[in-house]
Order: sequence, then C-alpha cells, then structure tokens
Amino acid sequence: MKKIATLVFVSVLGGFISLSAYKLFVENNTENTITHSEEQPNFIPTSYTHTNLNNGNTLPGFVDAADKSIHAVVHVKNTAIVSSPTTLEDFFYGRRSQRPQIGTGSGVIIDKNGYIITNNHVIDGAREISITTNDNKIYDAKLIGTDPKTDIALLKIEADEDLPYIVFGDSDQAKIGEWVLAVGNPFNLTSTVTAGIISAKSRDLSGQNYQSFIQTDAAVNPGNSGGALVNENGELVGINTAISSQTGSYIGYSFAVPSNIARKVVEDIMEFGDVQNGILGVNGWSLNGVTSEKLEVNQTEGFYVGSVDEKSGAKKAGIEKGDIITQIDNVKISKFADLTGYLNTKRPGDIVQVSFIRNSNTQIVPVELSNSEIMTLEFMDIQVKNMSQDIKDEYNIDHGVMVTKNDNYWLYQKIGLNRGYIITDINDVTINSVEDISKLKSKYGSNFSDNIEKLGIINRRGQKQSFIFR
Repeated sequence: MKKIATLVFVSVLGGFISLSAYKLFVENNTENTITHSEEQPNFIPTSYTHTNLNNGNTLPGFVDAADKSIHAVVHVKNTAIVSSPTTLEDFFYGRRSQRPQIGTGSGVIIDKNGYIITNNHVIDGAREISITTNDNKIYDAKLIGTDPKTDIALLKIEADEDLPYIVFGDSDQAKIGEWVLAVGNPFNLTSTVTAGIISAKSRDLSGQNYQSFIQTDAAVNPGNSGGALVNENGELVGINTAISSQTGSYIGYSFAVPSNIARKVVEDIMEFGDVQNGILGVNGWSLNGVTSEKLEVNQTEGFYVGSVDEKSGAKKAGIEKGDIITQIDNVKISKFADLTGYLNTKRPGDIVQVSFIRNSNTQIVPVELSNSEIMTLEFMDIQVKNMSQDIKDEYNIDHGVMVTKNDNYWLYQKIGLNRGYIITDINDVTINSVEDISKLKSKYGSNFSDNIEKLGIINRRGQKQSFIFR
C-alpha cells in the first residue's frame, strides 16, 4: 500500500513541476514574441480594419434597385420583311420571295405615358414592333425617332393606366468601381437581373472617336440590348448596347450608352424630331506617351488641338493650335472620347467652360457650341466639313471642303473618293465652304445628285484631279 501511495505522490509532484515550468518559460516567451512582432515597422501600406462579410449593412442594395427597375424594363419584338433565297420557280417567274424575320431585344419605359427607349439596332428595319411588359401585357409600339450614331431609338405605346418607369440618373457622376445592375431579356428570358461594377468610362469601340460607352462587367447577352443599366438607387445610368466577345455571348465586358447622352437624344427627338448636335470645332489627338513625344509636349493626358475650324465657337473663343484641353465644365478630358462623350449631351448654343494649357499656363474660356450643320453637310451619301486655315496651308489651297465620310461606293470605286479627300469645285463652281454646297442643293433640289456633271478633288497625296460624269 505504501508503494502505491508513493507512486501517486511522485506522479502528482512531476505534473506540478512540468506545469510550473511551462507557465514560467514557454508561455512567457510566447507573449514576448507576439509583442515583438506587433512592434515591427510596416513598409507596405496595410489596413488592419476587420471586415465582417456577414454584415448585411455593407452589401449593395440590389433588392431595392431591382424592384425599382424590373417592372419598367420590357421585351421588344420587331418584325422585318427580308428576301428569301431565290428558288428556280422565283427565277422563272421573275419574282423575289420575301419572308418575315423576327428580332428581339429589351427596352426601358422612361415615363408613365409609355415612352420607351431602346437601341436603334433592335428595331432597325422593323415593319411591326410589339412590346411585352413585365406583367405579360402586349402592346403595339409606334416608332417616334432614331439616332443611329448613338444607337438610340424612341418608341411609344398606349396604355389605359400609368406605367411604371425608371428615373434617369446622372451618368457623369457614375464612378469606376460603382455597383450597377443590368436588367433585360437575354435569350428571350424575361426579367433577368445581373450585377457588376463599372469597369471604365468613355470607351470607344469604333476607332472613330465618336463613341463614349460605359464599360461594365455585369453579364449582358443577346437580348439585353436596349435594356437598363441602373445604379444602387435604381436610377438609369446607361442603355445596354454591346458586348465584347468572339462568341457573341458574354465573356467579361459589356458596354452601355451613358444615360446623359441617351436622355439628350430622346429629348431632342421629342422636341425637334431629330438630334441637335453641338460641336466645339476643334480637331487633334488624344495625348499619351507616344503622341506626347511626337508632339514634343510634357502632358500625357488631355486633347491636343491640331486645328480649329473656321466660324466655330472654339475659334471665336480664341482657342488655338497647340492648346491642350484638360477639362470641360467639371468633366476631366483625358482623351477624345471624354470630349465627344460630354459634348454629345449638349446642344448648339449651349455654353461650356473649356480649360486648356497654353505655354504651361492654364486658361479657362467660355465657348458657345456651334451647329454641326454649319461645319458639316451630307450629300450623295458623302459627309464633308469645312477646313481650318492650317489644312488649307498644308495643301497650299484657299478653298475646298474635306470629306469625313463616304458611303457612296460608286464614287469610291470610280474615283477613289474617301475620307481625307478635298472637294474643290462642283460643276465649275468654287466650293469655299459647306454653305456653297447648301446653295447648290437648294438650286437643284431633290435632283442635286443627278445634276452633278463635274467634280474637282484633291486626293490624300495632294494631287489635284477633275472628273466629268456623263
């Protein structure tokens, strides 16, 4: 019995000694090590703020935004008549078979009276347009007007009751990284909501420097076109228009017409019947590392003025070649798409405050935007514009207008007429400006194109040529 008691006593004593040694040596050393670690300096900016991912108050309000927008987004179905493949029977009887073709997309109700905004490409060529609302009611829609340049169209339906609608937000105030929802009807699935963030602003997909899309990573697929891009408050900040994809479906980025541009387009259509374009009257290049080096300027952001159009608001305000435009009103101008995007929200006669750098000094001048018709004109499927004195000096001429766009394939094929060519005279009439062409259009009326017998041009190589049409 004594041996057992002695063994128990030794075991208890050994455990006590081991516990005391751990508390004295090991635990004290651990505390010292932790304290020492916390006192080490940080060379990388670090936040130690704890984020509670389960805290519902930190999440964006998707439910409220979706509830405000989903009932105002509609399904758009257009019916167009297209030619069918020619059969042997068609060839024998000298006829062309036609068949209906159905296209679908989305639209957004923007007021209680039934005005709907969508993409122009959704309804382009349609003979019939029908609208299906979120409560499955179907309406015939009337086309009010379109603007192919911005890919915006305005429709109207007649309903017996006030319709739910989305309020326009201010797309200029939308920030990169801000949460947005894309609401539409992809793949003919009605009332689909996807979420993402604004990835970039002022994106130009055309390469022509006239687009200014909002880029987002919210999933947008075929059928979403014309649908709503809304912010956390359920306000319309864009009209979903395009995706960047090799497959035709969403793979990462989609693009929307900013709401400020879309709103201005539909307001112009409602008030004037077409879009009123105000222009600044400058031409040039977006600055970056390469162009800045070539132009020998220090700034790598902004718009470098290469020339100023005669009779334009910029010319009257004193803007000159070599100025670098950095801001218009409160909008920073980093590239040409920023400039065109903001000006697309303005009309002729509007006054904007233009900030620019000249000789390392920043100046701010008010500029009244000109009417684009003063500077450009379309005839024979050609668009021409007035030339600045700098361009005239470059070609050593004192008159002419420059071709900015040519959709006339016959003229391109016959004489090579293309963008950058200069038209100097028509029917031996000297052309000093687009006003001279306007006078000829007024003289010949609808037969203007048929009455053009002679055309004088200067090609891109500076060679003067004259063509006679029989």
